[in-house]
Amino acid sequence: MDVTFLLLYLLTFIVGSVLGLLVSYKKHGEIYIIQKIDIVALIAAIIGWVLLFNFALFSKTLSVLIIAISLLLIGFVMGMRPGYGRKETVIGIIVAGIIWIITNYIFII
Repeated sequence: MDVTFLLLYLLTFIVGSVLGLLVSYKKHGEIYIIQKIDIVALIAAIIGWVLLFNFALFSKTLSVLIIAISLLLIGFVMGMRPGYGRKETVIGIIVAGIIWIITNYIFII
């Protein structure tokens, strides 16, 4: 793997983390008291983890872009304020794992 791709992935994850932190501070000014799941963060987490788990389904040139987009979305959710985004991340990983199992093992049989 080229170092340029690793730097691109690192940069997109950092940008996503900073964006997530800015959005969550703007949206939630109080300390962690809201116990409900944020729908926007949940959708971003699911899309990001599904793309990261299934990037091999795309061509080599397109997979670099897919990984960068997925890391941006994952960084957005993981970079939120402390306490926010953790439930969404876990749900996104579980949904992505289920979709990965379905795409790789169910359709092969």
